[in-house]
Amino acid sequence: MIGGCNNLRMMLRARAGLLAALALFGVVALAGVVALAGVVALGSVAARAASHDPARDVYVPALWPIEPRLEKPDLSKLLTIRFLTESDYPPFNFVDEHGRLVGFNVDIARAICDDLKIDCVIRTRAWDKLLSELDAGRGDAIIASLAVTEETRARLDFSDRYYITPARFAVRLDTGYGDMVPVGLAGRSVGVVAGSAHEAYLRQFFADARVVTFASREETRAALKDRVVEALFDDAISLSFWIGGTASQNCCGFRGEAYYDPAYFGEGIAIGVVKGNDDLRRALDYGLRRIYKSGKYEEIFLRYFPIGFY
Repeated sequence: MIGGCNNLRMMLRARAGLLAALALFGVVALAGVVALAGVVALGSVAARAASHDPARDVYVPALWPIEPRLEKPDLSKLLTIRFLTESDYPPFNFVDEHGRLVGFNVDIARAICDDLKIDCVIRTRAWDKLLSELDAGRGDAIIASLAVTEETRARLDFSDRYYITPARFAVRLDTGYGDMVPVGLAGRSVGVVAGSAHEAYLRQFFADARVVTFASREETRAALKDRVVEALFDDAISLSFWIGGTASQNCCGFRGEAYYDPAYFGEGIAIGVVKGNDDLRRALDYGLRRIYKSGKYEEIFLRYFPIGFY
């Protein structure tokens, strides 16, 4: 995850942890094996409809079914959507140098409202106040990189996911590694954060790799840059910012497929609404699919993620 976070933020946004991954392994083992074969483990992310920019190597998958056609919901009573978010989680939601609230989540919310021709109000609150503000009726929907988990589903209904957080390998650009598959990584040193879901996944599906653990992401990435390890395995979103930032000194890049196993890496990010608010949930789903089909989703994605993480 990018930046620091409190316990509640970790609970709601965290990718599946080590214990949860092991507990669910019996259910998802086949999905993990499929992912290792180079096929996306989550069927809804399969190349049903996707866009790829070869020049920038940015792949933007369809995270929701495009067909069959989604019937337009009744929007006659939906005059305004009051979105709740926070203002300190760049590049997803933050205040820019001109004092404007911007970010991937913010632009997605505005694009949905524009497409539905509905007024859009976006209010910022502290992260630990978002759920209580929604419960109190001071907002209609939360769009703040809220992870779909067992805990959040108990309190909210969710739209379709609008992004997910896969895991990926990174290597130095001056290495000649091809696809990052178990046979290719046998005996190779792979850095990973100790106790993470990424370590659990490596040990389960890349048993012949030499797994080297570190206390933090910073230490893991420094080890790759300094050639202490030959590859690393981590959250692809935060990894993309490191690859494109100054700290990496242009040393490294992604290699191989993305891994989406939900038991290890989470179910994805969606817009949360009050339970039972089916009219709003259907409107949000309709808007998300519309902005994907029109190309607006891809435009927003490329604005904030110039190094693709899928």
